[in-house]
Amino acid sequence: MLLKVAIGTTNPAKVQAIKKAFQEQYVEVHFECLKTESHVSEQPMSDQETIEGALNRAKIVLKSTGSDVGIGLEGGVSESLYGMFVCNWGALVDRNGTEIIGGGARISLPNEISNEIRAGKELGPLMDEYTQRTGIRKKEGAIGVFTNGLLTREEMFRHVVGLLIGQWQFKTK
Repeated sequence: MLLKVAIGTTNPAKVQAIKKAFQEQYVEVHFECLKTESHVSEQPMSDQETIEGALNRAKIVLKSTGSDVGIGLEGGVSESLYGMFVCNWGALVDRNGTEIIGGGARISLPNEISNEIRAGKELGPLMDEYTQRTGIRKKEGAIGVFTNGLLTREEMFRHVVGLLIGQWQFKTK
């Protein structure tokens, strides 16, 4: 049976993560990618805001297509007693109204990055400036830079999508 998956982004790292995760589980999958708005700030500053962004993207892309499921992924930052951490969340919404949420790896950000974010800057452009390269958010992401390439943004989001698919399969079996 063909599974239709709507992807609420055109970011290559996120799109590849979603495609790989679904293709590992399903024989016939059709993907439709649409740039969707998260309806949260450009730089989500908490788990709650990052989750909302992912859920909004999933709901919007599902509503905009004739797909079976909508997937939204969102990256943000979250403060703790131990500093500022990168946080990543995903949401899967299906036509029956099922909503699944899953989170990914976390790593602390260097103080020079955290301080700039607290001052109102966004992580993506900061990473370009920090690495003196462009498009970090569409490639390895901050997680790839700060893990010395041992884990990329695509791999991290692949893990999140696996959590979403597994929960969805469990709830709908």
